[in-house]
Amino acid sequence: MREATLILEDGSCFKGRSFGYECETSGEVVFNTAMTGYPESLTDPSYAGQILVTTFPLIGNYGVPDTGLGANGLPLFMESDKIHPKALIVADYSETYSHWNAKESLASWLKRENIPAITGIDTRRLTKVLREHGVMMGKIVISGLQCCDGTATSKAEDYGSVNWVEKVSCKEVITYKADSSLLTPHSTHKRVVLVDCGVKANIIRCLLNRGIEVIRVPWDYDFNELEFDGLFLANGPGDPEQCTKTVEHIRTFLNNKEIKPCMGICLGNQLLAKAAGAKTYKLKYGHRSHNQPVRKVGTNQCFITSQNHGFAVDDTTLPADWEPLFINMNDGSNEGIRHKKNPWMSAQFHPEACSGPVDTEFMFDEFVRMLNETR
Repeated sequence: MREATLILEDGSCFKGRSFGYECETSGEVVFNTAMTGYPESLTDPSYAGQILVTTFPLIGNYGVPDTGLGANGLPLFMESDKIHPKALIVADYSETYSHWNAKESLASWLKRENIPAITGIDTRRLTKVLREHGVMMGKIVISGLQCCDGTATSKAEDYGSVNWVEKVSCKEVITYKADSSLLTPHSTHKRVVLVDCGVKANIIRCLLNRGIEVIRVPWDYDFNELEFDGLFLANGPGDPEQCTKTVEHIRTFLNNKEIKPCMGICLGNQLLAKAAGAKTYKLKYGHRSHNQPVRKVGTNQCFITSQNHGFAVDDTTLPADWEPLFINMNDGSNEGIRHKKNPWMSAQFHPEACSGPVDTEFMFDEFVRMLNETR
């Protein structure tokens, strides 16, 4: 293993050893506190443009499952068809792995996908730096290599200036038919437009499993010209300010005389809020974990949720006909909104989990209920 160094924007250096593809790169450095789920995290499009730091010390010990595709062309076990973070940083990489579902090692997968990775880093100290100073840009330097990434930079504003959604969204309309063998008496038979801002595969699975036909459209596609029963706003990477076209299309949908149900997740929550007239802001170090507690507003119901986002809705700027739906119990930030009258709601967390707890998967059932009750 070659010596590798992570250099942060503030000049901090963290030395370790390379165990992935050996190439220099740069990105916004963020940390995730989940204990498991690195295959799902690495294939989550919301990490595009970022260097992912795992705080759990031992990574790679259960290998990597099959990266192939299953029904409807969706990945069998992953959340997309490729790795999205620019690089991976771990404290201790396990060269040996054991799991009934493992097909290869984490290192071999990273090398095949041309993703740099460093082990031997003091991720506890690194996380404290990011927690105290906020996320910042970082660069990975491999000993003895020339820089092969001309975009490597130490300017923090570079991440926010890129439209990452455009990079990860589908390029054409894709239709998914529900698997009839999975349908139950409670399933629906509705057609939903899903705006792909970087959608995770399990969101599509959760919709298909409930009998919904999914029309997946690119992030800037004018879906208002289509025939559909409901709208779904997916997760995705980066600053919602980059998605002006998406917000315009959502606003047209909200202003339509024909009221149709709408549900958003993660970035979808922020885009729905912006279309309604609210503002968003960047969090100091974001929420990226499996154990984020949220409370449903107006109740004492609390849920443990999976999250991955660096921006949030300023719910004090919501119009009078909108209200917060969930709040974060750690920092009080917004975790979802809803319209007071119309069937429109969203969550900042991930009800579909994968990986993480499924405490809030009921939100998909609530979406189905809204679809069935709207004529």
